[in-house]
Amino acid sequence: MKLIDSHCHVHFNAYKDDMDDVIQRTLDKGVFLITVGTQKDTSQRGLDVAERYEGVWAAVGLHPNHLTKQSFVDENEFDGGAVKTRTEVFDYELFKKMAAHPKCVAIGETGLDWYRIPEGADLDEVKAVQRATVRAHFDLATEMDLPVVIHCRDAYVEQAEMIREYVEAGKLQRRGVIHCFTGTEAEARVFIELGFYISFSGIVTFAKALMEVAKALPLEKLLVETDAPYLTPVPHRGKRNEPAFVEHVAEKIAELKGVSVDEVARVTVENTKKVFSL
Repeated sequence: MKLIDSHCHVHFNAYKDDMDDVIQRTLDKGVFLITVGTQKDTSQRGLDVAERYEGVWAAVGLHPNHLTKQSFVDENEFDGGAVKTRTEVFDYELFKKMAAHPKCVAIGETGLDWYRIPEGADLDEVKAVQRATVRAHFDLATEMDLPVVIHCRDAYVEQAEMIREYVEAGKLQRRGVIHCFTGTEAEARVFIELGFYISFSGIVTFAKALMEVAKALPLEKLLVETDAPYLTPVPHRGKRNEPAFVEHVAEKIAELKGVSVDEVARVTVENTKKVFSL
């Protein structure tokens, strides 16, 4: 193994016609992966896929965008652009059963997303539902002794405050990762101080401000990911993303830091193994 894609969705319907080929192509390149659920159905499907492959693990959780009625591309039905509206309530006991699966290595993705607020929705109500659901995930991660995978947009300060509350209470012992980080260096360092890792996606290959953040942060606290089928990195912009493309994220971070790709691969693999107990 030379790299680990710490966050992708290879079990989504974007790969319904060639998922096994995509996974095998990824493994043949020496890339292992963690495929992440966003609803109960996709969480179970991720476990089913992980069961079939060495070098593939899963995370189970309920994404904040599935907590309120809104229009978005539903990951469970993703075929390149079909817009669905689905809503789900976090079922603690069901997710607890899934979390006990030997291939489940994390709880999530979960978090605060104040970027996508449904049109006409009560903002306070949306935020309250998100906070309550994040707490349920944090409680489950604590009970199951698993790390959490955090999805956060436009809410890094409050997200850090929630994490701090749990950490200072002796909970979230396994901490976790801030996936697809797009914030500032200062925001990232708060999460690092709380014991979390920062994961960069393909966005770092084309967003100049984020490049500066990645350059400034210690490699020892970084992970790499694709978030496939989304956020395709340079040089594949415009195509469907896939886990094998995580090599381009590692190459960009190596370039920014002035170190070899092998060094970025070695350290990020070590970090990923540590946070997810692989």
